Amino acid sequence: MSRTIFVSAGEASGDLHGSRLAAALRELEPDIRITCLGGPLLEQAGARVLVHNREIAVVGIFEVLRHLKDLWRAWRMVREHILRERPDPVVLIDFPDFNLLLARLARRRGLRVFYYISPQVWGWRTGRVRTIRRLVDRMAVILPFEEEFYRRHGFKVHYVGHPLLDVLAHAPSRSRAQERYRTGEAGPVVGLLPGSRRSEIRSLLPILLETAALLRQRFPHILFLLPVAPGLHREEIEERASEASLPLRVVSGDTYGVIRACDLVLAASGTVTLETAILGTPLILFYRVSNLTFNAGKHLVRVPWAGLPNLIAGKMIVPEFIQDRARPDLIAAEAASFLDDPARLEAQRRELEAIQHQLGEPGVARRTARLVLDLRREISS
Repeated sequence: MSRTIFVSAGEASGDLHGSRLAAALRELEPDIRITCLGGPLLEQAGARVLVHNREIAVVGIFEVLRHLKDLWRAWRMVREHILRERPDPVVLIDFPDFNLLLARLARRRGLRVFYYISPQVWGWRTGRVRTIRRLVDRMAVILPFEEEFYRRHGFKVHYVGHPLLDVLAHAPSRSRAQERYRTGEAGPVVGLLPGSRRSEIRSLLPILLETAALLRQRFPHILFLLPVAPGLHREEIEERASEASLPLRVVSGDTYGVIRACDLVLAASGTVTLETAILGTPLILFYRVSNLTFNAGKHLVRVPWAGLPNLIAGKMIVPEFIQDRARPDLIAAEAASFLDDPARLEAQRRELEAIQHQLGEPGVARRTARLVLDLRREISS
């Protein structure tokens, strides 16, 4: 049996959850070797990074085309490692377009495949369920409705709870975070979260900066906080933000403290919206991709909302501004209506608290690590 496990985490959120999984694996089996496609957090957890995920973390069919050279380089390096070292099992974290190709390679070479954090096939491209069932030996899912979804499609999976419960257990309290970031001015504090990918910074940060400028006209003493996602360059974001001449503070290494300190967060749709929900801070989400990507994919979507908080709640509790509606004037108007109405902010906080109770119990990384090691033992028996 190979002493190596390979983890493929192509995005910042995968790096975060992969790092906690790696730490749990090393705690349960100290001699294990972990190699990865990942980022700084996996490296800190003791994994050897073969390819850094910031080079390939892009969204959208046509956005991917512009990064084919980087994707091909990453694929070639990972493929050579799989063929040479034969890590077993290969652990995949979300990022389906790349990871399902990797699953196919692993299975052809007789290696076991463990998928942690399901691709969102329940939301779109449901035909992928058959591919996953054929290529994946075991899967750990993190959303409460996913277990039943896969069962209906003839694939038994394990619901382990959401890994953010582990991550956010140590987030600073609201009072401590507010002490850290609030100034003497009495204006509202608003978080700007443009995403964790370089492509998102280019396309979504300008929307947030224009929105912030409109809000400043309505609230002269407003303060904006912009946390830098792991793997991104603070200097690039500061340069872009400085052009807007806003009362804006860019923060590295304390995303959860920033979210907790805010009265309201404006966030790109993604994992951070669920992080914000668990932390109990009211939010508005938005997203925009190229029209070509949006039009190519919209007919495949099978869910009524884009945001995870709304999908888990089964109703619209977080306002969504997607594609043509992701306009600064519309987002700013909605944000102002929240900031002008403390009762509305408090009502959303109560809805967000209800979501937390649906996400399982802490200890997710350790439960998942045991499933990975169980599969590993099956390989050796």
